[in-house]
Amino acid sequence: MSTARRAAIYARYSSDLQRDASLEDQIRACRNYAARQDLEVVEAYSDRAVSGASLMRSGLQKLLRDAQAGSFGVVIAEALDRLSRN
Repeated sequence: MSTARRAAIYARYSSDLQRDASLEDQIRACRNYAARQDLEVVEAYSDRAVSGASLMRSGLQKLLRDAQAGSFGVVIAEALDRLSRN
């Protein structure tokens, strides 16, 4: 499968009041979307209880490094605000 058809998932929640099930729900929805689009999910990245206002999130930074390395060509997130608030 070409890199363009390889996908990564990114999930995040921002509050200590939320729980890991929020990540699981986001990842499940993204996997379902990937299956409908015939995309191969190669990795799921996540950050727990971290604001979207900062790009200095460990999961997001790993996603960016892997993207630069050509590990995948598509990023799937439940909503754009999961990636960034800006």
